[in-house]
Parts: sequence; structure tokens; C-alpha cells
Amino acid sequence: MNESEKMIFDANAFDPLPEGSLEQDQIVRKKTSYWGDVWRTFKKNKPAVISLWVMGLMVFFVVFGPMMNEFNYYSNDYSCTNQTPNMVHWFGTDNLGRDLWTRVWEGGRISLLIAIFATLIPEAIGMTIGGISGYIGGKLDMFIMRVIDVLMGIPSLIYMILLMIVLGKGNAMTLVIAISITGWMGSARSTRGLVLQLKTREFVVASETLGASPAWIIAKRLIPNTLGIRVVGITMSMPGVIFYEAFLSYIGLGVTPPSPSWGQLIKSAGEVFRYYPYQFIIPCVCVSITMLCLNLIGDGLRDALDPKLRS
Repeated sequence: MNESEKMIFDANAFDPLPEGSLEQDQIVRKKTSYWGDVWRTFKKNKPAVISLWVMGLMVFFVVFGPMMNEFNYYSNDYSCTNQTPNMVHWFGTDNLGRDLWTRVWEGGRISLLIAIFATLIPEAIGMTIGGISGYIGGKLDMFIMRVIDVLMGIPSLIYMILLMIVLGKGNAMTLVIAISITGWMGSARSTRGLVLQLKTREFVVASETLGASPAWIIAKRLIPNTLGIRVVGITMSMPGVIFYEAFLSYIGLGVTPPSPSWGQLIKSAGEVFRYYPYQFIIPCVCVSITMLCLNLIGDGLRDALDPKLRS
């Protein structure tokens, strides 16, 4: 290009950019992580946030409630049997003179520990079996799914009652084992479905191309990518475990005295409900609040973890 062909620009032909126009294209949102984004969405769900605070308050009383007075959960005092709630015994006493405040929160500690372990253990078993079944496929997948179909055709409560009779009633460990043996099947089916969707994704194909073993792919690639959805399953399963514990204790197959649980307290108070309704109502309210809060927290997590529902 020679000098005559060069374009000559007139400086007066251009207007300056408006003030602040360069800032319009800047990214103003703060850097966040995946779980940070989930928490931001979760906070918009008011019932779930309130339930989280209420659940935190329940956990606080379960941990520290028995330490707030001088009574323990097993000592009898026949001079103050069946007292209504008062300044000394805040929740009253039972027919053996035991302080119900201490027994309710001690029972909540046992019930929540059973719920946590009896949810996480079968969840881990189910995710492992479901991951293997979904990724390996073929005859192994067919065999595992048919076994689960047969076992799920029988109500799980029957399994639990039979296992409690065989393992022996009376302590929290047998309850956890009985619920864990029967509670992994739903998690396995759900995880298998998620793995079937993920196994053809690019990151899995890349791992296979690089020579990764099936066990490594399942443990490092597939299972971690199902955790987001399975967290919702865990929160939804815990209320059911609390109900099973309460029911088994109510029919005499759960925790036995003097160790309390919410179900055992409801069973004992059911015999004197007409005369001392507070002994029945208080543990029932604790169970109801816990189950309601966990369900609402699960709903909030489901909405926060679903990309289609995020705003």
C-alpha cells in the first residue's frame, strides 16, 4: 500500500466513549464455588433456612440439654412421680420419678445417632453397589437389579422385625445393623440410574482412554458426581429412619429401658396418656419437628442442587 492509498482519519469524526462505558463489560459477580452457589440458592428458600435453624437448635439441646440440670436419665425418685412441668422438672417426671427433660434430650441423642448412622451406612453400601452395577452393566447388572426387585417386593419393616428378633433387641447397634441391611436398595437403584447417565460423558471416556481401571473410574469419577443428588436422598431418608426407630421401640423391639429414645419414651407414655398427656406429647412433638425440618431441608437442597431451578 503506497502513501496515496493510506486512509487519513479526521480526529473530529470520532466522539469519546461515555464515562463508565468500559465498566459495563466487567464481571461484577464475586467468584464462587459449586457449593457456594448451592448455598446462595438454598438461602432463598425461607422454610428450608428456618428449618435449618430449628434443627440446629434441636441438635444443641440434644447435645447439651442433659447437662442443664442436676438430674440424670436413669435415677428414680419415688417422692416426685408423675409431676407436671414445673420450675424444678421443666418437662415434668415419669411414673418412676425420672426427670423428663433429661430423658427427652438423652433419648433424642440416641435417636439422632441411630438416624445418622442408619442413613449413612446403607447409603454408602447402596452407592457402591449401584455404581458397580451401572458401570459394569451386562449380566452383573441384570443379576443385581433382579435381586433388588425381589427384595423390594417384600416390605422392609418385615425384614427389620425379623432381624431384630435374630440379632437381639435392646441396643442402638442392632437397630443400625437391621436398618442398614434393608435400607441400601433404594440408594443402589437411584445411583445406578445416575451412573448410566454419566458413564458416556467425556470425562469418563477420557479416563478410560488413559487406561484407568473400572474401580478407579467408579470411585473417583462416577460416585463423586452423584453426591449432589444423593445428599438430597440422605436428608429425605433420615425422617424415615427416625420413624422406624420410634415404631420398633414402640412395639418393644428397639431401645430398652433404662436407656431412652424418643420411640421408647412414646411407648412408655402411651400407657398413661389419658392421665399424664404431657409425657406422651413432648417426645411426639420432638419427633414431629425433627421429621418436618429434615423434609423441608431436603426440599431446599433439591431445589438448590437442580440447575433448572436455580435463578
